[in-house]
Amino acid sequence: MSKGWVHGGTDALGVPAHDFSTNRNACGPCPQAVAALQAAHCAQYPDPSYTELRQQLARFHGVDMQRIVVAGSASEFIHRITMHAVRQGAQYVSLPPHHYGDYPQAAQVWGLPVVDRASHAAGPGLHWACAPSSPLGLNENLDMHWTDTAPAAAWRVLDCAYAPLRLVAGPRLPFLDSVWQMWTPNKALGMTGVRAAYAIAPVHADAHELAALRQLAASWVVGAHGVAMLQAWITPAVQQWLQASLEQLRHWKAQQLQLCADLDWTVLPGHQANYFVARWSARLHARMPEHLAALRGQGIKLRDATSFGLSGCVRMGVLPPASQQALALAWTQLQEREMA
Repeated sequence: MSKGWVHGGTDALGVPAHDFSTNRNACGPCPQAVAALQAAHCAQYPDPSYTELRQQLARFHGVDMQRIVVAGSASEFIHRITMHAVRQGAQYVSLPPHHYGDYPQAAQVWGLPVVDRASHAAGPGLHWACAPSSPLGLNENLDMHWTDTAPAAAWRVLDCAYAPLRLVAGPRLPFLDSVWQMWTPNKALGMTGVRAAYAIAPVHADAHELAALRQLAASWVVGAHGVAMLQAWITPAVQQWLQASLEQLRHWKAQQLQLCADLDWTVLPGHQANYFVARWSARLHARMPEHLAALRGQGIKLRDATSFGLSGCVRMGVLPPASQQALALAWTQLQEREMA
């Protein structure tokens, strides 16, 4: 990819039959959300101010409508808020140890140095976190880094992409009103091909800052189908579907963890959502690209976690038993060919 990091999902070989490389909800696409897309008014532009959509999202989250910022996608908002922070005087970007590739890529585009989140860089900065974290799916102890006493000239953004896909109870985050929250429901709905997202601004963000951030977006940054997906996301029927899917994912995840044990892959601990990271044995590390390519040739795609700083590991989204069985068979055949 031209952006310089590995990504999961569709590639030059097409759509994988068994795609473990993404973290989308494998129970989806959500039928109710698909129906909403089919009924979308695609012949017309949406309201350029997204007034009704912002009102609906605000009621869902229990916040003031002015705090809702509609975004084309998580990636679009990452680049936009990075640009905004630069214009407002940010001097660096801080990141957790393992993170999504768009965070540093946006920093590079705007000439901001990247530092580890634990460092104590001077001056105002843009600070990123993800809960549950990616790729490990951990509960991050953000209270140690993001307190209400943080400098006012800091932009702190919590990526909530996987919060709806948490399979165990997570910690209460008391500082949410003091940080930016970025929400991307397409993952939870199992429909990552539809691009739309939104952010919730912190309570201290004033009207001038919110207007400046909105002015950085292209006109109609979200189209009719994205609006339909976001409106469907907050309906009771879709939320009920999501909760039912979490029960299914818990069951599938238990089976997939056992599969990794059977394959002699070591699962890294602490995972809380519908994905985890598994480490291959040391003897396989050097040939990981070759093995991943062989599996891809059989319609099975795993995400090499090297780009996350986890060499010799793969990130695995939870998939149904049929996909797990396909992986088990393909891996067994691959090992048998090596031993022959």
